[in-house]
Amino acid sequence: MKKPKISEAELEVMKVLWNNSPQTANEVILVLGEKKEWKPKTVRTLLSRLVQKEAISFHQENGKEYEYYPLLPQEKYYEHETDSFIHRLYGGALKPLIVNFLEREKLSKEEIKELKLILEEQTHEKLNEDER
Repeated sequence: MKKPKISEAELEVMKVLWNNSPQTANEVILVLGEKKEWKPKTVRTLLSRLVQKEAISFHQENGKEYEYYPLLPQEKYYEHETDSFIHRLYGGALKPLIVNFLEREKLSKEEIKELKLILEEQTHEKLNEDER
């Protein structure tokens, strides 16, 4: 599946649909109305664009309103965007990104502990691979 290019505004609509689907345009408008000052027509335009990009689709039951749902899984989208970001900014190298992040951010003890666990798991997996 080709990953569609999604704008920041379209991503807001996707987040609403990833959180709860299917939803009618009016339901999406209500949710976004709490966060954004967008007119209903703007949200309907964004929904139409996402349908054209094949990021979402819709169905209609018994002549009722269209109900929209994502075709693009959230995990796949974030995975693709993360890879794209790392390649654009760091030439695909993960270490400079992590070093830059760790030097700039203050992590809690719990976050540090969690990161250590992830690194230990990765180390253990690599050692097992090397033994094979």
